[in-house]
Amino acid sequence: MLNALGLLKKRRFLPLFVTQFLGAFNDNLFKTSMVLFATYQIYNDPKIEQNFNAIATAIGILPFFLLSALSGQLADTHDKAKIIRIVKTAEILIMIVGSAGLLLAHGGYATPGLALMLIAVLGLGIHSAFFGPIKYAILPQHLHEDEVLGGTGLVESATYLAILAGTIVAGLLAAQPAEWTVITVLVVALIGWVTALFVPAALRAGPELKINYNPFTSSWRVISATMHIPRLFMTICAISFFWSMGAVLIIIFPPLVKNVLTSDEAVSTFVIALFSVGVAVGSVAINALLKGHTSARYAPASVLAMGACVVIFSLLCRSWPAAPAGTLYDLHSFMQLPRGIAVVAALIAIAVTGGMFVVPLYAFLTTTVTKDQTARTVAANNVVNAGAMVLGAVGVQGLALAGVGPSDMLFVVAVMCPISAWLGYKLHLLCDDIPAT
Repeated sequence: MLNALGLLKKRRFLPLFVTQFLGAFNDNLFKTSMVLFATYQIYNDPKIEQNFNAIATAIGILPFFLLSALSGQLADTHDKAKIIRIVKTAEILIMIVGSAGLLLAHGGYATPGLALMLIAVLGLGIHSAFFGPIKYAILPQHLHEDEVLGGTGLVESATYLAILAGTIVAGLLAAQPAEWTVITVLVVALIGWVTALFVPAALRAGPELKINYNPFTSSWRVISATMHIPRLFMTICAISFFWSMGAVLIIIFPPLVKNVLTSDEAVSTFVIALFSVGVAVGSVAINALLKGHTSARYAPASVLAMGACVVIFSLLCRSWPAAPAGTLYDLHSFMQLPRGIAVVAALIAIAVTGGMFVVPLYAFLTTTVTKDQTARTVAANNVVNAGAMVLGAVGVQGLALAGVGPSDMLFVVAVMCPISAWLGYKLHLLCDDIPAT
């Protein structure tokens, strides 16, 4: 990764790196602000809070189902840098809508405010559906073969650092007037648009495609064109199964912090931030271990370790001393508790091992296909990932209706980890001797 850091000095990488960092930061800042407001200021029922988080997650995922195939086709047919600039222009408009909703909600008009914010979440999902395939598919065009894993790791770790920064800023702004959040998201969107202007051109690398604009048939075709290849099938299955577990964690974290750890918004922000830091550290660690070689060698051990850490975290939650009735722990009180440090350590370990598992898998998607197919390959992965995350969200809802609490849902994630390990092992056997394309 130390060698990969040298890419930050290159114009062929730095503008893309900054643009995607700002996009992830802004996306998470807005979504976290919305979730914290709904969880702590509007609703006072654990099931409703969890349902709202699940609905918001599903709305954000829906565009990946409908538009990933189209975005992959467009990216493999047109200049990827031009598409990035169009997408970043749209982000400014999306943030204007979301900002209006945030101001309305803080002004006492909760229902129309939340409606506008959910519309903005849908817009951000569309933004990500078009930008997601490009940020990985453009790397093999701008980077040398031995730089792709390092560049992928930098993009992945920066994404989670952006999530960290967005989460922290959202927590800090939660105690301030809503106008502060509005100004921040609009300014960041504008800066991201400026940095996108400096992304070098990434022209079509293969023959021009006939674009299929039907979201259903195009999705089916891009998946069928990818999933019949064994190495890509196994890679996408492993990534998707991982993100189905991720969806469960994303949905249950805010209600778990409030209702199980009985802690306030600052602790919720801190917990999500820890997770982001851990994944970033895992991204860096796995690149160092693999020395730039794209391999799933450490995937099974990484995800099994993640499962063990999830079990430990669940046990800590189940034995957590609740705050006095009618109160919530602040961050200082949380860290002063005997189990506070243990909870922090478990969360970091979950995230580090998760990052070590998933980052090399993304490198497989972009280095084992030709450059004119990378965007469609990533798009196929995004469609299947979205399906897996929806299944995870539906699973959370079903378990919640059956009376399963957040602490017990963590055991579900732990049980899924050995399956991920098996997928990682099969991928290691299948792919590790395949040279990059």
